[in-house]
Amino acid sequence: MADNRMTTEQIRRIGLEALLRELGPEGMVRFLQQFETGSGDYTEDRGRLMPNLSVDEIVREIAARRGGQDGNHP
Repeated sequence: MADNRMTTEQIRRIGLEALLRELGPEGMVRFLQQFETGSGDYTEDRGRLMPNLSVDEIVREIAARRGGQDGNHP
């Protein structure tokens, strides 16, 4: 049934029908959820949420969160 003359809408419909047939409704939804695109600007958000820390600063922060361990021991 694959044909280069099919429209994007035809390919989408046939693909969804195949997913439904092979995976069932729940499986089709779970499969499609893997390809959700999301939104926003990852680079901007990362820069705002994650400051530029050195490795030593990261180790100290982890140690502090673990209750004061010096970072040299697990």
